[in-house]
Amino acid sequence: MAKPRPLSPHLQVYRPQLTSVMSITHRATGAALASGTVILCLWLLALAAGESWYGLAVSAVVHPVGQIVLFGYSLALVYHALNGVRHLAWDRGIGLTIPAVYRGGYIVLALTVVITAALWIL
Repeated sequence: MAKPRPLSPHLQVYRPQLTSVMSITHRATGAALASGTVILCLWLLALAAGESWYGLAVSAVVHPVGQIVLFGYSLALVYHALNGVRHLAWDRGIGLTIPAVYRGGYIVLALTVVITAALWIL
């Protein structure tokens, strides 16, 4: 063998597809929600600690960086919830054909944008 080859196909061999990207994104948003929940708990602790601590927490949230973090958290929450419903439908045997999987993926992405935008507009 002049050129050593991997024993099994590696990720570099495959093109990213909607299904694989959404699967990875679902896992990433789950991790982001876990860290965001720690921030939510800190906000609740500041609320319980009194007015001065709560004022500090509010000033962090209204800061542009805080707004970006809050937007990212809401985007991750909406995406993860909608994609979770899609996974529950798959568990019931609904939408398992390739066209249905892609249609469901596009629906999840569109609804994520619409719902997140509606939350921030309202």
